Amino acid sequence: MSGNRTRARVGRLPEVRRHLAVGWLAATGLAVLTVAQLELLARLIVAVIDSGGAVLGGRGVAGLAVALAGVTVARAVLAGCREALAGRTAARATAALRHRVLTAAQQLGPHWVSGRRTGELVALTDRGIDALTPYLRDYLPQLALAAAVPVAVLIRLCWADPTSALVVAATLPLIPLFGALAGRQARFATRRQWRRLSVLSGHFLDTVLGLPTLRGFGRAGAHAVRLRAVADAHRRATMTALRVAFLTSLVLELVAALSLALLAVPIGLRLLAGELDLRTALIVLLLAPEAYLPLRALGARFHAGAAGLAAADDAFAVLDTAATAPAVPAAGRAGAVDGDRVGVADGGRVGAASIGAVGGGARRARRAGPGSVLVRCEDVTVRYPGRDGPALCGFELTVAVGDRLVLTGPSGVGKSTVLALVLGFVRPTRGRVLLGGRDLAAMDRTELAGWRARLGWLPQRPRLFAGTLAANVALGAPGADEARIRRAIRAAALGEVVAGLPAGLHTMLGENGYGLSAGQRQRVALARALCRDAPLLLVDEPTARLDAATEAAVLAAAARLPADRTLLAVAHRPAAIAAARPVPLLPPMTGADRASPLRPEPAAPDRAASGQAADARAVSPPEAVGVDRAVPSPAAPHRPVAAAPGTDLAELR
Repeated sequence: MSGNRTRARVGRLPEVRRHLAVGWLAATGLAVLTVAQLELLARLIVAVIDSGGAVLGGRGVAGLAVALAGVTVARAVLAGCREALAGRTAARATAALRHRVLTAAQQLGPHWVSGRRTGELVALTDRGIDALTPYLRDYLPQLALAAAVPVAVLIRLCWADPTSALVVAATLPLIPLFGALAGRQARFATRRQWRRLSVLSGHFLDTVLGLPTLRGFGRAGAHAVRLRAVADAHRRATMTALRVAFLTSLVLELVAALSLALLAVPIGLRLLAGELDLRTALIVLLLAPEAYLPLRALGARFHAGAAGLAAADDAFAVLDTAATAPAVPAAGRAGAVDGDRVGVADGGRVGAASIGAVGGGARRARRAGPGSVLVRCEDVTVRYPGRDGPALCGFELTVAVGDRLVLTGPSGVGKSTVLALVLGFVRPTRGRVLLGGRDLAAMDRTELAGWRARLGWLPQRPRLFAGTLAANVALGAPGADEARIRRAIRAAALGEVVAGLPAGLHTMLGENGYGLSAGQRQRVALARALCRDAPLLLVDEPTARLDAATEAAVLAAAARLPADRTLLAVAHRPAAIAAARPVPLLPPMTGADRASPLRPEPAAPDRAASGQAADARAVSPPEAVGVDRAVPSPAAPHRPVAAAPGTDLAELR
């Protein structure tokens, strides 16, 4: 984005646009008061000289002194109000822009956020947007002043001495001309400095987070050398930007000094020759520097806000990405969904019948009525830009109230993509996803927020925040009392851990749960999901990193969920799969699979059931072991036959 376009977009921010009108009025008032103040000062000096040095020797002198004092006070008050208003506007505009960037990042979803360096995003929303404050607080008000004061001075000079006005009018454009030439180099240098700072922030955060891994592999020293090189590149870029700024200021000061010299020397000669009176000469000599001063100050203020403009360019890029984001998911990783990363799979084909509930361990078919269906996926295909194959293809699923479902299958078949669809982080390329009866493609931000309020969410790599254990558990239910928090902790088999902590529920945790083991952090996140008391629980590998006894306790708690609460999980461990109704997802089908599907040999009549299953697996592709694969029909090779959950592979074939 060009610098002019960025400045125009900053000026169109609602908080800035309201201030600009007031700022221009204040600048006009200051220009008039400046001319009046210097005019009165020149008259007062002449009056004092004419009165023979008696400052209080006449009413005229006293009246001029009072008027000058009044105009000076008025100018100071107006300038102070303008600065206070500019500071308040800058604070509001930066806070609003930061909020818009964070909202846009939330709208783009975890798959977009995880595709960027965390340090770069933090630098943008923190230090980068804060760097826009000098531009809004100092540069924009000075820009209005630089436009108003020279015009007012020229008008008064034309009245006092047209020759001097002509000299000022001829030399005045030299300052913005040289400023624009130097400003281009300054903009490039400042943008390079901002890029280096973003890279340094991301690299430093990656180094800190990965320090245990680096130490474990003995690469901390090599990474420190790399970090030192990145920091040195940022230092060189910063020094280059400062050199350009200092050289620009030198050029502008030199041009202004030469312009004043071209004006002052003829004024002195004409005054000695008697061609000008003292009052006119004083007015010209006092007003002329004021015409150049705002333009010189404008150059310095521009350099102070150049870094903010570079950051604003990146901020507007994020807003544009969110505004033009298509209905299909953006390319990149979906780190927040994790497990199998959304968009990493080469493609997948899934067929699933409408799923019934599991009650008392016995399977019973149940047709879900429209009022009891929470989630319905109809012929859903999800493609990610830059990927050869779809992450999901022809996927169908119905989740009704009370269902206990677990998505199974090898890594990369799109299990986490299904959870991302239910969370509203990803939209289908084709097909429909109904969430609570509403089409995901037609849901706006408010509707999605209302839908997510009905979800309990446990990612595979949960994030805990610095604060008390109780605050982390009650994150999704801010109004939860201590009894409710303790019930969730007991359900997550975390009671003994809490009892062993120094302050129990009120124990302070470090960043990302520092002080707890990986399994304990997993259980805290599970307690957080259960504490929300949401109708639909989405859990991704809930028993990963848990020992067998703790896993059994967690699965027993899940089995005790009320009948009106629904569970949709992703799991690979056999115990977790056995605790719910499995929904197998098939691995990607290649062109060879569609052209000549592998078929098992006919089973001998006297073969045992276990032998039949073993024989069927022996002739199936390796990735299909443990996963139901439907044989495509020749009439419809691109749509797999729906396999009922729990159907044995030998029975299917």
